[in-house]
Formats: sequence, C-alpha cells, structure tokens
Amino acid sequence: MNVPLYIAKRYIRSKSSNNAINFITIIAVIGVVLGAASLFIVLSGFAGLKDFTLQFSSVVDPDLKAETTIGKSFYLTEDAIAKLNGIEEIAIYSKTVEERVIISSDNKNYIATIKGVDKHFKQVVQADSILETGNWLEQKSNQIVVGWGIATNLSLGVLDYTNPVNIYVPKSGTGQITSTKDAFNMVNTLNVGVFFINETLNDTYVYAPIDLAQHLLSYRPNQISAIEFKLKEGSDEVLARQKIQLALGDNIIVKNRAQLNDALYKMLNTENLVVYLIFTLVLIIALFNVIGSIIMMILDKKKSLNTLFNIGITVKDIRRIFFFQGSLMSIIGGLIGLSLGLLVVILQKTFSLVLLTVTIPYPVLIKPENFLIVFVTISILGIIASKIASVRITKSLLKAY
Repeated sequence: MNVPLYIAKRYIRSKSSNNAINFITIIAVIGVVLGAASLFIVLSGFAGLKDFTLQFSSVVDPDLKAETTIGKSFYLTEDAIAKLNGIEEIAIYSKTVEERVIISSDNKNYIATIKGVDKHFKQVVQADSILETGNWLEQKSNQIVVGWGIATNLSLGVLDYTNPVNIYVPKSGTGQITSTKDAFNMVNTLNVGVFFINETLNDTYVYAPIDLAQHLLSYRPNQISAIEFKLKEGSDEVLARQKIQLALGDNIIVKNRAQLNDALYKMLNTENLVVYLIFTLVLIIALFNVIGSIIMMILDKKKSLNTLFNIGITVKDIRRIFFFQGSLMSIIGGLIGLSLGLLVVILQKTFSLVLLTVTIPYPVLIKPENFLIVFVTISILGIIASKIASVRITKSLLKAY
C-alpha cells in the first residue's frame, strides 16, 4: 500500500478546520481549472482560425507544384512528359506560365501577375468555386479572369466589349527603345469573369489561356513556369514528390501546399506558439496558488505530521504526501478544465456564440493534440509546483511542534 498517496487522497477529500485554508484551496483549484480551460479554448480557436485562413489560399493551391530553381521558366521535354504520365500517384497535372505584367483599361493602369493555365487547370484546383461572377476562360482565346481587387481598381465589367483590357509586358533584349511598341509586348483581352479568394490573391492575379501568356512573354510552346499536380486519393505524397523530381531533373524543385504557403504557415505557427506561452505563463501564476495552498496545509497539519514522524514515517514520505496532493490537485483540475473547455468549444461550433462578422462565426477546431498539449503542460507545471511546496517540510519543522 502506498501510504503517502493514500493520505494525500484523504487530505484532498477532507476539509480543514480552518476556513481560510479551505478558501485558499478552492481558489487554487479554480485557478487551475480556468487556466486549463482557457488554454484549450485558445488553442482550439487558433487551430480553427488557421484552418479558416488557409482554406482561402489552398482552394487554388495544387497538391504539388514543380518550379525551376534557375531563372523564371524551363522547357518541358517529351521525355519528361512521358515520365510524368507514367507516375501512378498523379491523377492529372496542369502546365502554367506566370509573370508580372501591366494591365491597362480606360486610361487606368495596374501592376498584376498573369497566370497562363491550360485546359487541365480546372481539374487540378477548384477553379469554378472561386468565381464571384461571370464564367471561366476558354482555351485558344483572348479571355481572362481577374481578381476582385483588380476589377475594382480598373472598374472592369464582365464581357464588356466596348472596354477591352490591354496587357503589357516589357520586351527582353538590349536594343534601342524608340516607342512603346518597341518596349512592350501587348495583347488585347476580354474579361469574362471575376474571382474572389482572399485580399492578396484578389489584388494580384489574372488568369489567362496558356498560349496567350506564352505569346505575350515570347515563350516557346514547351516553355513554362511551373507544373501543378493533383494526386490520386490516398497517394503517398513523399513518394510522388520523389518520382516527379526524378522525372524533371535536379534544376526543378517540387513543393507541397505547406511549402507553397510557408510564410503564412510560419506566421500562424508563430502566433500559436506566442499565445501558448502567454497562457502557460498565466497557468504558472495560477499554480502559485497551489504552492501557497500546500504550504498552508502543511502548517495546518503540523500536529498530524509530527505524529506521523514520531511513529516512523520518514521526512521523505511526508514530503511525498504533499507532493501527491499538489500533483493530484493539478491533474484533476486540469481534467475538469479540459472538460469545461471542450464544452465551450462544442457550444461555439453548435450555436456560434462568438462571431467574426455578422454572418461568420469565430472558427474553432477540436484537435486531439491540443488535449495532450494542455494535459501535459498542466501536469508538468503542477508536479513542479508540488515539488517546490513539499520541500518546505524539514525535520526541524516536524520536531518544532
């Protein structure tokens, strides 16, 4: 029988004759409960916010994307195409061309990025789902689809034949420039749709047929900027990346969705870490109450502890009594706090108690790892606090009564 653990359980269940000590103990437990609940709610809120933020960019992000490490473009050979077609993990892929351009309409100019896409692009990403108005572009045409921000800045309508959109890109070369025609390649286009993803992409991108973009940039038919891949359901991403890398060569880098949005991922993860550390600090402050509660309990039980010492219980075992008591207080309080936090998160998901906007509820996401993070954090801090309090028991303290 573990005597220190048995006595610790009795001390937790029993009330002290001193009401002040009971009050301090209750405050300590409430602090642990609220600290654990708050940490879980915040972690669930940030997990939901991260998922909510990424879904707006990931809707147009492929599973994998191959880009050149040298320059802005590369040549896709027939041999490489044959190798890609033989990779069983790939469901379909789309060739793209991307470059910075100047868009002009009705004497207004705007710097944007043109993205030329082929006929498979709609199958790689959910292109139709991002359209706010109009239709998706057709291949072998002069049609474009612009972002909401670009359409607003240039006052662009859909299928406005009276107001064509001119796209300019500087010509490469070192010859003397005598006119605008010598300085820029230009194409006349017709806007057929407006997409809405997020503020950054809305203000940046113009989608166009790949052959139009290649003509504008003076690219050859097999010269592209990137290849975007959609993998088959359940495929091994790591294996697919290795095969694509082998097919395309060392001058190509293959990125997944996380790497395509590495800056956003780093920002969100950093914010999550900072908030976790802040609330962990709050938990540390709350656990000072546990230390105070245990010390007050030690002083209140001095007579009983003296009796235990006189009948042969060692100082080490008496310390273990209060170590177990503080640890149990922290662990039990943490479990209650986790239950309370889970209830709040479920209520938010069900009834949308807190709103981001008038119509959008604050996103929350229940992740198993958050349970583990909170429980481990509260347990470790509780054990440390209990150890700090229990070492206050010395032989001279037990003999002083």
